[in-house]
Amino acid sequence: MEGSPVPRIRTASLGLALLTTALAFVSPPASADTGGDTGTVEEARLDRAAPQEILRRSGFDTVAPEFGRALAGADSYREAERAVAHQAARLWRRAVDRAQGRGPAHGDLSRDDDRPLYWARLGMTRELRTWRPEFVLDDAARARLLDRLERSSRGQDSIHHPPGKGVKRVLMTGFDPFTLDRDVRIGNPSGATALALDGTWIRTADGTLARVETAVFPVRWADFADGTVERTLRAHLPRVDLFTTVSQGRVGRFDIERFNGAWRGGFPDNENLSRTETVPVADPATQPQWTSTTLPYRAIVAADTGRFPVYDNTAVTEIPAGSTVPVAHPDGPTEGSTARAGGGGDYLSNEIAYRATLLRDRLGLRELPGGHVHTPVLRFGAGNTDPATGSVTDPEFVRNRLDIIAQVRAVIGVAASS
Repeated sequence: MEGSPVPRIRTASLGLALLTTALAFVSPPASADTGGDTGTVEEARLDRAAPQEILRRSGFDTVAPEFGRALAGADSYREAERAVAHQAARLWRRAVDRAQGRGPAHGDLSRDDDRPLYWARLGMTRELRTWRPEFVLDDAARARLLDRLERSSRGQDSIHHPPGKGVKRVLMTGFDPFTLDRDVRIGNPSGATALALDGTWIRTADGTLARVETAVFPVRWADFADGTVERTLRAHLPRVDLFTTVSQGRVGRFDIERFNGAWRGGFPDNENLSRTETVPVADPATQPQWTSTTLPYRAIVAADTGRFPVYDNTAVTEIPAGSTVPVAHPDGPTEGSTARAGGGGDYLSNEIAYRATLLRDRLGLRELPGGHVHTPVLRFGAGNTDPATGSVTDPEFVRNRLDIIAQVRAVIGVAASS
């Protein structure tokens, strides 16, 4: 996915070709103003037919109107804050419950679908961004409310592992759909997996129970630069036994990404904004060019986890020490090289893997198993490939998503057992 919007980003020339193609889809940048006048590029896609159908067929078309009514009833900032916190957490819980078969489905869309959460959240952010309360609400206060809405509706502030011994604690993250200007019907199997696994238990090979807690992240460069990954994970990494960031990657295969690079390759995000630069982190003077997985990749690759093959991916793109030219290297980075793409590419899946494993190392947790898993691309059926005329779902699309979810669960089970 987020690591590779196409099957692989290998060299500088391929990355440039990918960026050139992507720029054909770029719209003007979204306004940074939060003064109640404009929406964002993401929110503007809500008005297309497919998002509206997804919301209607899942019953999530009621979310934004209900939120709008809750905001209208707020007579102060404190009341607005309570409404935002309640409604956002309710959306996350509703999406998790739907994915895990609790309560009515409210529509004929498959329960395992991650897209209703994504589009309903955007409906809520648009309501909040354009809301004009009777009391004074400046840009900074509105931004705080938007941040609370984002965090709570993504499960980022509801990660609660059980205390005590005899339980393994697993933290898993997923992503929103992306490349929506190519096909607005797209879902993301990593987000669907996060909904399916949040708060669930996995029995490991030795009989120990592992509790999985999850969260979902946006596909936006700015949020990552603002530290959303570190804010979410910092308190939890010292308390877990295993973590894995997950995203959509290559067609027909899983990859355990061995190396993560400190480079942003420029592919446009969900706001159609590009960033080509070193990954911005705190204390850049001590920032390494590469971080490594500590997931038990040998055990995962050797295990029978599902119908898709699983690979130990060691390939990177680097500028070797003393050179100025990026080259593909199949066996990991060489001494003193500069990163241009990790195994997971140079997009946001590489970046979340880099940030999470760098945080692990900076917290002194170098032995903590953690790293990145790329899932297969979630594909529609063979007769449903035209974004303009195709259905928002089909049996093969649902089967592929369910199989990916089940295999991620199995991969986590193997990792927790090892």
